[in-house]
Amino acid sequence: MGSINNVERLRSRLEEGKVCMGTSVQVTDPLVSELAAEAGSDFIWIEMEHSHMDLRAALGHIMAVRGTHAAPLVRVQSPDENIIKPYLDMCPAGIIIPMLTSARQTEQIVKACRYPPHGTRGFGPIRNMYGLDSIEEYLKIAEEQILIIAHIETIDAVRDLDAILQVPGLDGICLGRNDLSGSMNKLGQHSDPEVVAAIDTIIEKTVNSGLWMGCSIGANPQQAIEWRKKGMHWFSVGDDVGHIFDGAKAIADTLHALD
Repeated sequence: MGSINNVERLRSRLEEGKVCMGTSVQVTDPLVSELAAEAGSDFIWIEMEHSHMDLRAALGHIMAVRGTHAAPLVRVQSPDENIIKPYLDMCPAGIIIPMLTSARQTEQIVKACRYPPHGTRGFGPIRNMYGLDSIEEYLKIAEEQILIIAHIETIDAVRDLDAILQVPGLDGICLGRNDLSGSMNKLGQHSDPEVVAAIDTIIEKTVNSGLWMGCSIGANPQQAIEWRKKGMHWFSVGDDVGHIFDGAKAIADTLHALD
């Protein structure tokens, strides 16, 4: 039986220092995730914070990539353990938690994603136990079955970053530069010196901590190339809606130019 969520392949690539890339999906049809996976994505970013998808749609995307090499990552709606709980039992390869502001809050949420004695996660696995014969066997691998990623996108979180990076059970950090710049009252001003300094601080401290550093950005491979040089490990580049629009527009513009 193959991997339930391909987390082993994603983790292996990260440990080997290879670049990992994916794309965000926010439409309900799981075919989109399968297509993105077959196109070569190492992971699929299932967007629940800024989409109209429900739990059923999220599960469809997670299931759609099981037979591929891509690992499904879910960005949940908020740092709320009751919201996160059902996603954990869908067995994605990773949970990305947005809008964290402090180490104390991060520790509480990470614990909600881990079973006792390492955390407070309630026991009710569904897909997580496929192919396993007992609860004991499952609990031996449960900690490695999912990656917990903190989305650093507020200036308060940057100020508490040293402590956040030491939270037990945390696997990685995701940069959210738009909301970060907004929390500094400079929304979208990505070249502002103070915003750049905050971004560089996040990247440098995370890379030096040994946690895996990534980001979600628009369809801008050049930005990914620049941040890769600074040590960033993974990149979610663009999204399904944008890729469809850009491809369709390129064809439309080419043919309309014949007029």
